[in-house]
Amino acid sequence: MRRRIVTLFTASLLLLSLVALGSAQGQNITLTGNIVDKACSARAAKDPSAHKKNCALSENCAKSGFGVYADGKFYEFDDKGNELALAKLKASTKEAGAKFKVEGMLHDTKLMVASISEVE
Repeated sequence: MRRRIVTLFTASLLLLSLVALGSAQGQNITLTGNIVDKACSARAAKDPSAHKKNCALSENCAKSGFGVYADGKFYEFDDKGNELALAKLKASTKEAGAKFKVEGMLHDTKLMVASISEVE
């Protein structure tokens, strides 16, 4: 009897975890952080604000795609987000440390970007 209760409890916890994970997917989110290219994302993890704009805009780095470091985590952009990030980085007057507000929807491991704007 005890084994059955433990099994039922464990199954219930697993189901609740899956529901919670599924509910986070597809929600609109707003993040504020530094845009970094994927090629440099691992190196930039310690201090993403130090990553240089000219590096992110270099051919190889820009081809790798972009994402935003926010709340200590790297969120990879979808294709639209990559295009928006490239344009916003080019338009920024800051050589490093520019902060951006990114709005979109988290889907699987990518952020489906709706908009990006530079913040002070």
